[in-house]
Amino acid sequence: MTAKCTAQLLADLGVTQSLGRPRVSNDNPYSEAQFKTVKYHPGFPGRFATIGEAKDFCRAFFQWYNTEHRHGGIGLLTPEQVHLGRAPEVIEHRRNVLAAAYAPRPDRFVVGPPRVPELAVEVWINRAIPVTEAGEPEPADGGKEASLN
Repeated sequence: MTAKCTAQLLADLGVTQSLGRPRVSNDNPYSEAQFKTVKYHPGFPGRFATIGEAKDFCRAFFQWYNTEHRHGGIGLLTPEQVHLGRAPEVIEHRRNVLAAAYAPRPDRFVVGPPRVPELAVEVWINRAIPVTEAGEPEPADGGKEASLN
């Protein structure tokens, strides 16, 4: 998106525009994931006869997407749960339910007690890579590079 009005909108919103991601062929993984979710949604008609039809579909889709659809990238929570601060409560409830299922029959769980996905602390599209004074990328582990040997 390089249209002048888009660039101005991003600047007005304080968003730093990124026109590409290094070493990745698609533009934005979040947008790409959402396009796939739209495309494979059971109610998606493939084509819309009118702009009104498209708007009606999108209104219903985004309501579902934000309040019902559980997102893998945010611990199988809905955006609404995260935005409203209910994530810790939902995660704790899931832990209790899974612990109650595990306690009477641990033999049914061959890899051990079930684990609840945690909510990500940070989510990045293009995370800046810190560099050393020599201009080399810093190791992700703070200088304790692991050897594969």
